[in-house]
Amino acid sequence: MSRRSGFAALFIVFTLGSGIGAGPAVAACAPKAFDGASFTVCAFDPRRDDLRLFWKGADGKPYGSLAALADALKSKGERLAFAMNAGMFAEDQSPVGLYVENRVKLHDADTRGGATNFHMKPNGVFWIGDGAAGVTETDRFLANPPAARFATQSGPMLIIDGKIHPKILPTGTSAKIRNGVGECAGGVVFAIADEPVNFDVFARLFRDGLGCQNALFLDGSVSSLYAPELKRDDELEPIGPIVGVVRPETVGSRQ
Repeated sequence: MSRRSGFAALFIVFTLGSGIGAGPAVAACAPKAFDGASFTVCAFDPRRDDLRLFWKGADGKPYGSLAALADALKSKGERLAFAMNAGMFAEDQSPVGLYVENRVKLHDADTRGGATNFHMKPNGVFWIGDGAAGVTETDRFLANPPAARFATQSGPMLIIDGKIHPKILPTGTSAKIRNGVGECAGGVVFAIADEPVNFDVFARLFRDGLGCQNALFLDGSVSSLYAPELKRDDELEPIGPIVGVVRPETVGSRQ
C-alpha cells in the first residue's frame, strides 16, 4: 500500500467511524496495533479541521492541563474535540524551542545540539497555516518559513523525507509512553503509545504504519490525549504547549 493510499484508508476509516460527512469535522481517533504494541492515532485534515496551538489563558498563566483548556474554550462557546501535549517545556511550562501562536512568536527557536531528545539533531517544527499543516526540519523551517499561524518546535525528528532519523536505532532500550505528529498525504496524524515503546518502534509506526513522509517526536512520559469520542482525558500535568482541534459548541453536544 502506498503512503498516499495508506493515509487515505486510515482517514476514511476514522471519519466514517466518527460520523464525518458533509457537516462539521470532529475528532477522528482510533486504536491501532503496530509491531506488537498498541497506539491511539488521530487523523485530521487542516483544510477543514480547526487546528490550533495553546499555551496560556486569558490570565497569562499556562493552561497546564487538557481539562483546563477544555473548560476555557467552553466558556467562550467553543468545544475541544481533540487535544494532546505539543512539545517539550521548561519548569515554568514555557516552550523549550520555537513557539508561535496566532502569528506571534512567543518563544525563539533553539538550534543548539546536545544530548537531550530535543537537541538530537535534526529536530523539527510542527506548524499550522491557513488550510495547511506540516512537519519541517528546524533548519529548513527557519531558512524558508511557511505561512504559519501556529508553530511548535520539538525533537528529535522521527521521519525525515521518508527515512528514520539516523540516530534512532532498532537496538534502543529506552521504552516510554510517547506522542508525536506526522505529516502524511492529505493531512496530519497524531499518535500516542498506549504502552511503553522505544524510538524505533514509534518512528516506524509513522513511516510504515501511517505512511508519513515526515514525523516529529513531541514528548514522552507526560504524553497525554484528550479524545471525547473515546471517553479519554489523560491528565498528566503540568504540561506546556497543547495542540487542539476546536469546534463551535452546539446545543446538546457532549464533551
